[in-house]
Amino acid sequence: MDYLKSLEEYRRQQEKLRWQGSFLEYMELIKKDPAIVKTAHTRVYDMIVQAGIEETALGKKYNFFSHEIFGLDGVLQKLVEEYFHSSARRLDVRKRILLLMGPVSGGKSTIVTMLKKGLEKYTTTDEGAVYAIKDCPMHEEPLHLIPDPLREEFEQEMGLKIEGSLCPSCRMMVQERYQGRIEDVEIERITFSEENRVGIGTFSPSDPKSQDIADLTGSIDFATITEYGSESDPRAYRFDGELNKSNRGLMEFQEMLKCDEKFLYHLLSLSQEGNFKAGRFALISADEMILAHSNETEYRSFISNKKNEALHSRILVMPIPYNLKVTDEVKIYEKLIGQSDLKDVHIAPFALRAAAIFTILSRLKESKKIGVDLLKKMKLYDGEDVEDFKQKDLKELQSENEGEGMSGVDPRYVINRISSALINSDTKCINALDVLRALKEGMDQHPSISKEEKERLTNFLALARKEFDDFAKKEVQRAFVYSYEESARALFENYLDNVEAFCSGVKVNDPITDEEMDPDERLMRSIEEQIGISENAKKTFREEILIRLSAYARKDKKFEYSSHERLREAIEKKMFADLKDVVKITTSAKNPDPEQLKRINDVVARLISHHGYCPVCANETLKYIGSLLNR
Repeated sequence: MDYLKSLEEYRRQQEKLRWQGSFLEYMELIKKDPAIVKTAHTRVYDMIVQAGIEETALGKKYNFFSHEIFGLDGVLQKLVEEYFHSSARRLDVRKRILLLMGPVSGGKSTIVTMLKKGLEKYTTTDEGAVYAIKDCPMHEEPLHLIPDPLREEFEQEMGLKIEGSLCPSCRMMVQERYQGRIEDVEIERITFSEENRVGIGTFSPSDPKSQDIADLTGSIDFATITEYGSESDPRAYRFDGELNKSNRGLMEFQEMLKCDEKFLYHLLSLSQEGNFKAGRFALISADEMILAHSNETEYRSFISNKKNEALHSRILVMPIPYNLKVTDEVKIYEKLIGQSDLKDVHIAPFALRAAAIFTILSRLKESKKIGVDLLKKMKLYDGEDVEDFKQKDLKELQSENEGEGMSGVDPRYVINRISSALINSDTKCINALDVLRALKEGMDQHPSISKEEKERLTNFLALARKEFDDFAKKEVQRAFVYSYEESARALFENYLDNVEAFCSGVKVNDPITDEEMDPDERLMRSIEEQIGISENAKKTFREEILIRLSAYARKDKKFEYSSHERLREAIEKKMFADLKDVVKITTSAKNPDPEQLKRINDVVARLISHHGYCPVCANETLKYIGSLLNR
């Protein structure tokens, strides 16, 4: 019954989208809302903006792309502002073919698909409503009906600019069906649909010997030419090429630079003048955005050919590099895995991140900045501060290497290897080591990778493994420390007492003898050294803790164990160091005694309940850390 209700609701929504009236009625709609009249470029830009814009520290984030494209916010901001926005304001940029150029599997096709799907949805909204001359094969703008001598007066009165003229089919229809009375011409609301070939088209090059230009511009209808007797009669012509059908919207030109030259030159007048030549007709007006995509190798080959110079200036190239943020790379893998049926396989914490670290390292270029290796650079790009480098250094790092992200391991390879690990897994869980092993095996099976490149990528796998080791240690460390939480809190309180005394220049009371003593420098340093606080920086760090402590006190809030992330980490590391022998014995015991078994079970339960593990990967991680500690 719920399904039937959904069907009924869908039909009602479709019915609401239907509108039909005369040209005069359409004019009344325009008077009420002039924004109905939009160019194709304005429609695309308005659609993107309507989805929302977020201001971030690094610039603008366009929500339209945020659910599918990850890690390319800066690139997308440039794309929207330099092309879509400029084109929407009728600047000369709209007369360019937009070419998305970048490495394979970098998101070019996804961007185009999102724009096409977005337009289909947008034209079903009130803001995105599109009206066209009924029975026009090109769904053209009804204002084309206004004769040229009357347009200037109309534009002054309405504040709207009319571009383009009637297609041959509509010109004949107005004369024969309506006897020239344009006010009676029927207008209808349309919604874009790639399937129905309304407002959205896709052109894909095939064998140059067999592909016909009619795929772009339409062709003679041999079934009716004998009836109408002339190839210049619109009724004997099929206006069903991709340029015809994508009028008012968007046309995707797949692998444009692989196309035969005669196809490309048809786009010259369309991009510059807004019209194209078809059959034995005058130039046909078309208002559409042309989006093409290609890889860098083909683009370099294209621009090196002198014969293509006329097209160079008609193309606006937008580089689309790979994502360079580990966190966003993980989101890409999660999205791709989420589209599969493998819902019953658990992916352990850090498994996808390990793959992402390997992938991002392969895409980065060495920095000239002293002290910044690829691992540090990767962490800075991902939003972490590393040693003496902060996020303020990011722009300088990014500007060092032009074209960074245009090469490296592509997401398809990684997801193929993760898929292999998922399918071949003997258990219902895969961990970081399974994923890294699958990536290594993939390289061994890849004949096109050179010896030097394989060695370079193997080093990145080793770095990803080391990052996993550190992460796993920290996870187990926290789970173990939780078992000794009272001891951790006591250590925390003791440290705070000593810091207060140190900063205030007073003594502390011994909790047992009540004797006044100097602050315990040895205790404080043993904790601070866990997070790399140097002897010179200890005073600043302690003062920072005291300021935070005072701020909490002023707000009548208790300064908890978890109130300062770095101090919490230091306490946990200190506890773990003190408990190292206990952890080592507990995790490596083949026949644990009841106390050890209880401790193991507590740690496993903690990993499952608070850290996202399943019983399989929790036990495996515990064993793995035990083996690391015993080395």
